This record gives sequence, C-alpha cells and structure tokens, in this order.
Amino acid sequence: MKFRVIIDKAKEEEVVATVHRRTDLIDEIESLILRDEQTDALAAYQEDEIRLLELNDVECITADDGKVYAIADGGKRYLLKKRLYEIEESLPPEFIRINKSSIANRKRIRRFTTAISGAVDVEFKSGFKEYVSRRCFADLKRRYGL
Repeated sequence: MKFRVIIDKAKEEEVVATVHRRTDLIDEIESLILRDEQTDALAAYQEDEIRLLELNDVECITADDGKVYAIADGGKRYLLKKRLYEIEESLPPEFIRINKSSIANRKRIRRFTTAISGAVDVEFKSGFKEYVSRRCFADLKRRYGL
C-alpha cells in the first residue's frame, strides 16, 4: 500500500483512495476524512425539551406522517426539524439507507430477520424494528457481504 500527501494551497483539498474492495477500514478512513464536514450531534425535540443527540446514540432516522424522527438509545423518539435528505447528506458513512423513509446506524443493528414471505426487518439494540426494502437490502448485501 502506498501513501502520499501533496500540499498545494492553490488547489481544492481532495483525498483519493484506490482499493480492491470496500472494507470497515476504508469506511473508517472515509469517516475520519469527512469529519470536518459533518456534525457529531443532531438538534432534537421532545415535547418542551430541546437536546443534542449524539450520533452514536441514534439507531434510526425515519420519516413518518410528514415528520422526521430520530430513534435513540432506549427506543425514544425525537422530532427533527430538517428533511430526511438534508440530514442524510451530513451523516457519516455508518448510516445507511434501509428503505425510502428510513436511515439506520449500522453500528446499532442487532440483527436482520426474514419472514416466510421474503420480507426483511432490521432489529436495533433497543428492540426497535423497521423494515428493509428489497432494493436497499440488495445494496446492503452487495456493499457489506451479508
């Protein structure tokens, strides 16, 4: 493996990695590089309380009935004021799309379960469950070798 740094103040910063396949190490490197552009917390609302949710505590971000919620550690739901696509743009790579209206933190996934019908659900550490669309599951299998 080669490593090279070129310092040129006149050019836009760019990191290029040529790899044989995506691994957890590559995901971690990408996360470290993009950390400056991302936030480590989300502003969340629950009744009359506003709090910053650490991304490590967020299991899933889901849109339901026109509102976006973060499902945090313990299964608590917090209202988010941004649209799902806006939040997705700022999330680190450990957050993955699992269906049209949900994004999961893959570090908080306990297991995937399948039904006889072929439907796939994801269960998080808190016990919260969400369905995985066929398209997203095919992408997950391809990307993570499930």
